[in-house]
Amino acid sequence: MATVILTVAGSDRPGLTAALAEAVQAAGGNWMEGRLARLGGRYVGAVLVDIAADALAALEAAAHRIDAAGLTVTLLAAVEQPPLAGQALQLELVGQDRPGIVREVTSVLARLGVNIEDFASSVENGAWSGEKLFRANARLLVPAGTAPDAVRAALEAISGEIMVDFTVALPG
Repeated sequence: MATVILTVAGSDRPGLTAALAEAVQAAGGNWMEGRLARLGGRYVGAVLVDIAADALAALEAAAHRIDAAGLTVTLLAAVEQPPLAGQALQLELVGQDRPGIVREVTSVLARLGVNIEDFASSVENGAWSGEKLFRANARLLVPAGTAPDAVRAALEAISGEIMVDFTVALPG
């Protein structure tokens, strides 16, 4: 068996996720995990698939037939990695939208050696003011030897400068 990551990006239309699922099934694969979304008016995402090694070409061909005129499909071999050690934390962030928020926050986390395992963000209109609000949620892995309080303190140190509120907590 092989484990591959099927990535897709391109034109959005109803039925694409069903078509991807059919392609995986037709090639004899098993859909293990996926993240698919409409982003910037496009259909983008990734799916983790277990499949017989000799069926990889069939999966790729079936996926390319879904939308040959507008969907870019790639297969990437997944790699075995031992689980990373550390303390899991959940980060929630909200503040007025402005350029640079993600760079500032991720730079602080990188300096502490924190791994971002999952990250989702959006911009929406504020309920009261109508101003654009930036929201982000992230699942973090803090390395051994770095206290979760050090992560909180580092983020709080930049929160006033970038005008955001943070919540850092154990996953629950």
